[in-house]
Amino acid sequence: MKKIQLLEIASARSGDKNDICNIGLMARQPQYYPILRAQVTAELVKQHFGPLIKGKVERFEWEAIESLNFVCHQALDGGGSRSMRMDTLGKNFSSHLLKLTIEVADDLAITN
Repeated sequence: MKKIQLLEIASARSGDKNDICNIGLMARQPQYYPILRAQVTAELVKQHFGPLIKGKVERFEWEAIESLNFVCHQALDGGGSRSMRMDTLGKNFSSHLLKLTIEVADDLAITN
């Protein structure tokens, strides 16, 4: 097994509404989707973000487009107008998620 960052096999987009951040994680190739489904759990995403996400993380699967969607509750310190964070929006959450390290088979061919 080898360790890779999600950015090698996936792309992501994120957004926000009030105190909820929404992250879409899309497989770069159809053969990568089963890896994402098996390894990128709601619990792992919550753990990866640590204290940034105070509420629950929900995961939704969209197999037709080889994507996962994560809804992160209480993730924006109250939302844009209440937060004292430097970045009060959820736009950067996708980039942070793509830094998550997972294990894949040594023979996995990674093509972008």
